[in-house]
Amino acid sequence: MGKVLVTGGTGYIGSHTVVELMQTGLEPVIVDNLSNSLMEVLDGICEITGKQPLFYEVDLKDVTKLKRIFQENQFESVIHFAAYKAVGESVEKPLLYYENNLVSLINLLKLMSEFRVNSLVFSSSCTVYGQPEELPVTENAPVVKAMSPYGNTKQIAEEIITDAVQAKMIEQAVLLRYFNPIGAHPSAKIGELPLNVPNNLVPFITQTAIGLREELKIFGDDYNTPDGSCIRDYINVVDLAKAHIAAVKRMKESAIPVEVFNVGTGNGVSVFEVVNAFQRVSGQDLNYSIVGRRSGDVEKVYADTNKANELLGWKAEKSLDETILSAWEWEKYIRLKDQNY
Repeated sequence: MGKVLVTGGTGYIGSHTVVELMQTGLEPVIVDNLSNSLMEVLDGICEITGKQPLFYEVDLKDVTKLKRIFQENQFESVIHFAAYKAVGESVEKPLLYYENNLVSLINLLKLMSEFRVNSLVFSSSCTVYGQPEELPVTENAPVVKAMSPYGNTKQIAEEIITDAVQAKMIEQAVLLRYFNPIGAHPSAKIGELPLNVPNNLVPFITQTAIGLREELKIFGDDYNTPDGSCIRDYINVVDLAKAHIAAVKRMKESAIPVEVFNVGTGNGVSVFEVVNAFQRVSGQDLNYSIVGRRSGDVEKVYADTNKANELLGWKAEKSLDETILSAWEWEKYIRLKDQNY
């Protein structure tokens, strides 16, 4: 059974990917500094899979401790999630983001090279496209100047990884450009768990509905879209997690050095459509107000997923309603389970 190093494995997407790895018969080893996640996530993973994954509480910027993990384990591949990801915070604290997101990646690549771990799946983002000229956006669309230091770290990270492969430091990398992950595991044992005010739409909706937030603010209803609100491609987090398993498998079967895949549904959904879906599946009326546009928001972006569908053999399967309901079940579960959450 092959060991896979999962950095940021107690985070939102990381934890769901760990579950999928375990259910596929692979052995994930989690490294996380718990800066934006909780140790209790491991309990949720264990409840779903019946097994406790190996876990190291280590910051990837600490190369000495990270090296020890490579010495103690023989990895066949790495899935790299660990990064700061709040767009607004990155504008206020750019050096924090450049240091954390890039130094951690450089340390990881150095050790992968030293210990001959040759395949990497990287958690990238559709932010690299900005506002695309053509929709749905394909992987061939130009990478535009980033609108935030966070977005820029994703672009620079893609370049660093590509250069490392070209220099034969590692053999292969798959860069997965995520669109908008939402929802939770159908068991409601793991899900999105913002430790502060949520940056994403769906946890803000569920926290408002359960009474943690006073109201949801919708930023702008005057965009050039059918209902005036921004359009995104919202993908179920379990579907997204499965794309990582497909990427690991792809590298075993293909000799292509670097591949880029969009991971989305291929459908654009507006903010109002998400709000309406939540009200429909939960039976809750949502308190929301419309305020001015938010600086840096892209009007509309959604994925062309043909490349991932064909070459990875992967496709998003879960519906918007099913996904929104899973997020609501998770919200109710964590509020009932433990006030410390």
